[in-house]
Amino acid sequence: DVKLKKCDACDLVHYCSDECKQGHRSQHEQLCKERVAELRDEILFRQPESTHLGDCPICFLPLPINGEKPMLSTCCSKWICDGCDYANILRQLRENLQATCPFCRHRVPTTHKELEANAMKRIAANDPVAMRQIGNMRYRDGKYDSAFEYWSKAAQLDDAMAHFDLSLLYEKGEGVEEDEKKRTYHLEEAAIAGHPDARCNLGCHEVIDERFDRAVKHLIIAANLGHDKATRALKVCYAEGHVSKEVFAAALRA
Repeated sequence: DVKLKKCDACDLVHYCSDECKQGHRSQHEQLCKERVAELRDEILFRQPESTHLGDCPICFLPLPINGEKPMLSTCCSKWICDGCDYANILRQLRENLQATCPFCRHRVPTTHKELEANAMKRIAANDPVAMRQIGNMRYRDGKYDSAFEYWSKAAQLDDAMAHFDLSLLYEKGEGVEEDEKKRTYHLEEAAIAGHPDARCNLGCHEVIDERFDRAVKHLIIAANLGHDKATRALKVCYAEGHVSKEVFAAALRA
């Protein structure tokens, strides 16, 4: 029996050998590219169950993306909602306790040096959140090459925010050459992981390119995740006739 091998890129064709695959390449190449694009869009336009931030690990409520930002604990790389952080502070004041992390109870760092040391310990444990955090520090210091290095490592470990940060580097040409293709790739990876800002940016770029059907899909997904800017952009698309009343109403209800 001959075990057939699938095309490496798409799921349309099977080959009996590498020679057969190579011989059929010229006939299959265009169809393969179209199918790969279809498969990518299936993943890209799938509605994420939650944002890239997920839920607070203490109260298990969804972390907000608008208004009050959640707190990042460098000791354990956990995002904590504002309510749980506030409740922890009140408990410490009431019981006259030392300031500790709401999640792991590690002592809160009091200096930048301690904060960076915590992140470095987490990086040694291959923590992408800590890698991105050190990348943020390097970026604020104007060390774009170092920021790129840390963010790239975090992105390889599927950190959505690192993908988004890399997209901005490629857009601005900071530490890297401006590259539209790589910018779009990192925006898409962040959007797939539930990053609302990345999703909204993709929608806005599609509007600029006048691909309104794709733009509306992106904006609806971002609006469903609670992104205010995407909702306002969707309102503009509705006013200009690029989205139906039913679809716009459904997005507002979500």
